[in-house]
Amino acid sequence: MADAGSSDAYEEREEALDPHRREERRRVRQETIAHLESRGVHITGSESDTEIGDLEDAVERFEQEVDAHGGDLFVDTGAAREPDDPLFVLPKRRGHEPIAEYLGRIDEATMRVQRRGRDEGGRAGRHR
Repeated sequence: MADAGSSDAYEEREEALDPHRREERRRVRQETIAHLESRGVHITGSESDTEIGDLEDAVERFEQEVDAHGGDLFVDTGAAREPDDPLFVLPKRRGHEPIAEYLGRIDEATMRVQRRGRDEGGRAGRHR
């Protein structure tokens, strides 16, 4: 993975070639933030574009795993009063928790869903 300095230099070169690139990046960032917030992910506004992208990837991996194990993303959201299975609820970000820590907790939650799937012989299980 490239470091932030080389990424910034790359973006500066690309923006010089395409004057609309900055606006496109801003639009994509806003759309991604809106998607994350719709999933209950707290965004402070201080996150870098890379962190926003990493969050989006982690949430998608978690949701794919939940779906593969029979979870209902509509019912098992953080906003649900009584999710079918708490294991299928995306962890909440703690205040201004650093992104790296939050990503680790999402990855741990994803692994717990995977483990239960293996423990149940690959069968989807829903518990009340």
